[in-house]
Amino acid sequence: MDARASSIRLLAGIAAAGLILTGCAAGADTSAGTAAPGGSSSSAAQGEQNDADVAFVQGMIPHHRQAVEMADLVAGRSQNAQVIDLAARIGGGQQPEIDMMIGWLEEWGAEVPAEGGDMGGMDMGGDMGGMDMGGGMGGMMTPEQMQQLQGASGPAFDRMFLEMMIEHHRGAVEMAQTELQDGADPEALALAQKIIDTQQAEITEMDTLLQQV
Repeated sequence: MDARASSIRLLAGIAAAGLILTGCAAGADTSAGTAAPGGSSSSAAQGEQNDADVAFVQGMIPHHRQAVEMADLVAGRSQNAQVIDLAARIGGGQQPEIDMMIGWLEEWGAEVPAEGGDMGGMDMGGDMGGMDMGGGMGGMMTPEQMQQLQGASGPAFDRMFLEMMIEHHRGAVEMAQTELQDGADPEALALAQKIIDTQQAEITEMDTLLQQV
């Protein structure tokens, strides 16, 4: 009888241990199952744009558009090969960025700034995407400044173009620095850093050219 009782107690102990192990395994599975959605949500949040991203892109699109327009004025007005080359690089580099930023705003469901009525006529005034683009934002040129540039030629044009583009670039760099501080979207942040690197280098180049014209 003692041997039989020992066997029963042993079997009961094994069964109890099995229940405990099963419960631990179930607890581990539950923990693993809830960790994944939490991690996924955190990852998704890191890729979402915020208000600073939208403001940066909505401001940089018209800013780039004016830079491209200024660069387009160089042909036929400047005889300086270095100024002509610089303008070609500015226009060629910023137009693809405009197209990319428009795509972002469309994906985000945000308003794309209109092309200010008549960009070709130098009309940069008015409300563009909720912002006053009449020369008060980020080094933007006023319509009067753009008309002066359009009417110049030769060395006088070169000096005016370089001085205006330096101011324009400095404004873009400031806007990009604000985006780096406040933005969240990885692509927008990468563009902001690219703008800072590229346009700071071009400012240095233009400062040197100004001493030669």
